[in-house]
Amino acid sequence: MENLQQLVLRLHSLVLFHGLLEDPVVQKFMILAQTAEQGDPEKCVAAYSDFCAQLFTRGTNFSDYLLQAVLESENLYILKKARGAKTGATLEKCLKNELAVLQELAGIQSAQLKRLIPYDGFLPDWDSSGHNFLQIYKERIAHIGTYGYGLFSKYHFFTVSGGELAPVKHPDETRLSALSGYEYERGCVVKNTLALLEGKPAANVLLYGDSGTGKSSTVKAVVNEFAQRGLRLIEIRKNQLRMIPALIDTLGKNPLKFILFIDDLSFTRDDDDFGALKAILEGSVSARTKNLAVYATSNRRHLVRETFSEREGDEVHANDTIQQLTSLSDRFGLTITFSRPNREQYFTIIDHLSELYGVKMDSGDLHRQAEIYALERGGRSPRVAKQFLEQVQSIGI
Repeated sequence: MENLQQLVLRLHSLVLFHGLLEDPVVQKFMILAQTAEQGDPEKCVAAYSDFCAQLFTRGTNFSDYLLQAVLESENLYILKKARGAKTGATLEKCLKNELAVLQELAGIQSAQLKRLIPYDGFLPDWDSSGHNFLQIYKERIAHIGTYGYGLFSKYHFFTVSGGELAPVKHPDETRLSALSGYEYERGCVVKNTLALLEGKPAANVLLYGDSGTGKSSTVKAVVNEFAQRGLRLIEIRKNQLRMIPALIDTLGKNPLKFILFIDDLSFTRDDDDFGALKAILEGSVSARTKNLAVYATSNRRHLVRETFSEREGDEVHANDTIQQLTSLSDRFGLTITFSRPNREQYFTIIDHLSELYGVKMDSGDLHRQAEIYALERGGRSPRVAKQFLEQVQSIGI
């Protein structure tokens, strides 16, 4: 009992990992430890059950859960390490002591608590593991450019909400192996992304082409492919472009690599967001922050919508304005074109996807039905091929 009381006191002394005291599982454990001292059967059983209920929704291993919470903690120590700043002897000593406390907590067995509860009925056990918290944490710090920290260690895809980064908890899991055709185009994206990961000059990329040709899927698949090497994606809507400079300031010293992703990009002539993107691209984002590049997709080669009536306006230097508007896409360092596949390319995509979906059908029949399906939907594309195979799979052909 005395050891348990002392452990709770040491938990209250946490500084670097003080945020863990707000963790619902840790909170329930502390209530359980304090309740067990009182010896009231009803309160003890209720506290024990509350703790297990919180833990079991996240897994049955208390040690694993606590270790993951430690590794995902965004604290002063790891922020300094991420920026390459010195931590000093005081923080190093603090880290070592606090990880020892948390490791002791993680080693508490369910049997130890059950012995303190005056109750003979069934109470579930939780699992535990003998993790070395200090060793694992130091290993994580040594490879922080790959693992990341805080939310970046848990999630790979993010959006922007209310000016803050918000993790995408259920992202698109498309992998490069699931995509067919456009090998050269995807190879260009992969090559540029590898340059970003390796700290070499990387271009801002515009993926231009027909709808459904896999532009967005390519970007997401590349991130899924290289997430374990420290790549993260932040999707930004067009009306959030003015937030990019602030994001750059925030992410510039982060050891991870980031793709700022703008999907389905286009502007009207008087769009205020046009100037924001132009300034970002002309500012050579990748040159100023080597860990970040802008990837955008568009169905339009010239990103600014322009009408013939606008060309006939009364502006004195109209040609200069037109040139400024239509040359926005040229400010991307790399433009990759995704065109609709021809008949043979379409069938190659169909054959590849049929293997992935496990569709067993005569090749001739498959191609004939796939062609009819495409004609009914306005033309061939990888998206149409995927929709066709999903339909074939659903009806069990």
